[in-house]
Amino acid sequence: MERRDFLKQCSVAASGLVLANILPSYANAMLREEHVSKSKSLFDLFTNPENHYRPFVRWWWNGDKIEKTELARELRILKEAGIGGVEINPISFPLRTDDMNKPSVDWLSDEWIELLNFTLEEAKSLDMTCDLLVGTGFPMGGAFLEKEECSQIVVIAAKKLKGPLITEFSLFDLYKEADPAITSPYTGRTMEMLEVKLVPDPLNRLDEVINLSDQIKNGMIKVSIPKGDYAIYGLVKIERFMSVIQGAPGGMGPVLNHYDTAAVKKYLNRMSDTIQQKIGPLAPKVRSFFVDSLETEGTNWNSDMMSEFQKRRGYDLYPYLPFVLFKIGGMGNTTGQNILYPVKMGHEFKKTIDRMRYDFELTKAEIFEERFLHTFTEWCKDNKIKSRAQAYGRGYFPLEGSFDIDIPECETWLKYGIGEDISEEKMMQYPWHLGRGNTMINKFVSSAAHLKDKKLISSEELTNTDMVFNESLEIFKIAGDQSTISGVTHPVFHGFNYSPPDAAFPGWITYGGYFSEKNTMWPYFKHYTDYRARLSAVLQQATMFADIALLAPFADQWSEYGAQNEPFPVMVSPAYQALIWESIHQNGNACDYVSERVINDSEVSKGFLTYGKRKYHTLFLLAVHSLDTATAGKLHEFVSGGGRIFCIEAIPDRSTGWAHYEKRDQEVQEWVKKMQTFPDRFIFLPKPTTDFLGWYKTIQEKYDFKPYLKIKEPKTFITQVRYQTNRAELFMLTNSSSKHSVLLDITFDKDILKNKQPWLWDAVTGKRFKLDMMEGRLYIDLGPADSKLIVFDHDKKGNIWKASPLNGNNAKELEGTWDVEFRHYDGTIKKEELSKLIDLKEMPVYANFAGTAVYRNTFQLKEGDKMGYINLGNVYGICEIRINGVEAGTQWYGRRIYPLEGLVRKGNNEIEIKVVTVMVNYMKTLKDNVVAQYWTNQKKKEQPLQSMGLVGPVTIY
Repeated sequence: MERRDFLKQCSVAASGLVLANILPSYANAMLREEHVSKSKSLFDLFTNPENHYRPFVRWWWNGDKIEKTELARELRILKEAGIGGVEINPISFPLRTDDMNKPSVDWLSDEWIELLNFTLEEAKSLDMTCDLLVGTGFPMGGAFLEKEECSQIVVIAAKKLKGPLITEFSLFDLYKEADPAITSPYTGRTMEMLEVKLVPDPLNRLDEVINLSDQIKNGMIKVSIPKGDYAIYGLVKIERFMSVIQGAPGGMGPVLNHYDTAAVKKYLNRMSDTIQQKIGPLAPKVRSFFVDSLETEGTNWNSDMMSEFQKRRGYDLYPYLPFVLFKIGGMGNTTGQNILYPVKMGHEFKKTIDRMRYDFELTKAEIFEERFLHTFTEWCKDNKIKSRAQAYGRGYFPLEGSFDIDIPECETWLKYGIGEDISEEKMMQYPWHLGRGNTMINKFVSSAAHLKDKKLISSEELTNTDMVFNESLEIFKIAGDQSTISGVTHPVFHGFNYSPPDAAFPGWITYGGYFSEKNTMWPYFKHYTDYRARLSAVLQQATMFADIALLAPFADQWSEYGAQNEPFPVMVSPAYQALIWESIHQNGNACDYVSERVINDSEVSKGFLTYGKRKYHTLFLLAVHSLDTATAGKLHEFVSGGGRIFCIEAIPDRSTGWAHYEKRDQEVQEWVKKMQTFPDRFIFLPKPTTDFLGWYKTIQEKYDFKPYLKIKEPKTFITQVRYQTNRAELFMLTNSSSKHSVLLDITFDKDILKNKQPWLWDAVTGKRFKLDMMEGRLYIDLGPADSKLIVFDHDKKGNIWKASPLNGNNAKELEGTWDVEFRHYDGTIKKEELSKLIDLKEMPVYANFAGTAVYRNTFQLKEGDKMGYINLGNVYGICEIRINGVEAGTQWYGRRIYPLEGLVRKGNNEIEIKVVTVMVNYMKTLKDNVVAQYWTNQKKKEQPLQSMGLVGPVTIY
């Protein structure tokens, strides 16, 4: 028997699986596809991607209510949908959901480990990759932690008072005020009052502060307030202040102290030792250990925090600490950032506090990197398993955090606004960058990977809490293409819920994103997974090109506002930060973010700033005021050696931190003066106010930035990225608009074209076509949600590319009555005759439809008519078309244009168009379904009715 035939006969249907059908682990070796030889060409990898290039999913083990039969069934469902791997993610059981009386299996129990091992073996038999979450929920923790191993935070409480006044109050009032409004407080948290101080308002000098700590008696404090405005400050330490967010049984409880090396090691070793003592080494069954969101909600303390601070920064911060801290709100974000809490500070004293705040943020980030990240990566190496992590949050280095991670990961979300026309002003007002799927952190994570020469960059992708049951493949594509442009080379979809088939509709849903075999779009999902797999297969062989570097003003931001919670900052500094890198790419150049550490560790040679294999001829400082003195010196070396620096909005004028800052300020200013002696290479640029695309294009032309491709009329929704291999140049062009089409006039740099053949590689079909270019010039159309992969290589043989025309001679709208059959998700079928095509949401009787609408009509072809194309016009949903009973194909995004050749005949022709809609309009009507109502009709999740169906006009030409 042929091996492929054997595989087909051994496959198990996705539904109706019973335990007896599960393939034994000893068959794994027979069933696994062997890895493609490294000698395979890039195009072969593109055409038939190996499974490990395919998208993965986060697989939520809801409440760890798991059983072998269902685990095996779901793996096969995912395999059939084109998923190449799973991230095993134990998490709490979702609220509002019937658990069917299924018991939970405690994380790390013998039973849980047996189920994990079973899953690993089953995945191996299917040639699927497994990653494993560290802990359960996020951030990691558990009830088994000792008190000193749990996270700690020091916060402030303040009460304003007006004197003269003699008063007495309970410390409980200060504790209540100090208690941070975080997402997941731990019920067993304990509070300790470190200090109570009387502070004048305004505060100008530290010696104006009166320590009242010795007046605390029996939990009360009596204080005499002089005449004037004052505030009582309480400095409070909270131990075990936070619990694991959505932890599963066995992994619930207080969060780990990430600043404690011994606690981190103990936690990690407990997990690996417990599992491996039962089933042996996890490698190579597990590809990577994964650390999810580091949402530690403002944790800032360890027993040696102040001694470490003094050792690193050279002074004692403790007397100033109450004024350095902000009040903590949801997700650990600082609140009231633009007004001091609660007293005002004099100008000079505020400058001191801002510098000290930077020192505190820097110290925390260093300790986190050393004690958590380095400990985690070493543990992974010891277990011969890769590290994968979302190594960012609040108070961590947004760039360097990903340096040591084998598979650095970022995030791409689904939100209303993606694909729409969003003004620059609105994009800057929205701190997550409205209209983009890629979050603020993506470009930093991918830049970190590029700086360390890593090609595998993953993303928690299509995270969805706003658009649940509105999952269209088109919005997937737009957001996914934005993720690719930001530097992602491998998506991990968020997520697939462990949910038995007999669970009450719509099933167990922990988070949004209805990735389920019960979703109307699921039978077509493999179209999208094939598309992403092909892109991943080629981009992971290549290196993203960039010769421009950006330095964001994190030192200034940390000083004045404190570190932000990436990837969801309360504020972005400057607000237009992301528009700069996007404008660079939209105009045919490319860039990376760098940091001061990267600059200081770089070499300067022949006008380039070189870090590893990365070389930058230009550096943009984005509203940077503060620099370390060593950085300023390195920048002078770069400018004097031929490099160029553009200072947007500000020229650096001060140093970072507090100790000896006057001397260091002078040193920075002297370096800047020396750079200013090179006016053609150290250049001030006014702050952009609008039209960032045009702003950068003007700079590009004025200062002769050589683009590797020149777009004659660039658009804000058209973006590109360039990748390189030893033999090929690759260019990804994307249209992030769901409405606009653009005919692009592109000229490629002549060095790219030299001795190479240009191709269009179609990631939807896996085919390629030769492109004819005269002197590197290409005219190519990008329709809504469209993308093109242009490849220059040494292959010569292939078919010539022919674009589908957007219109043509004798275009004729298909009129007459449409017979429409509505196959509703609920099983009912209705038939209508429509004299005119219309958006179904505008028809009251069908506004809440979900399912498949089948449109039927006829058209005539006369003798001599040429076989052209049919354009379906506006289609809201996935469409399939049959002409005269013959399948013409499925299209799931953008324009829906089909060639008619071989499908039509003279005389009468019959056409049938199936349109599969999203589910949200129907889900809104299920008033008794608490899960459906939560995701569609709650105040914070109120979803509008969505357009559906064939709207047309349908034209034949």
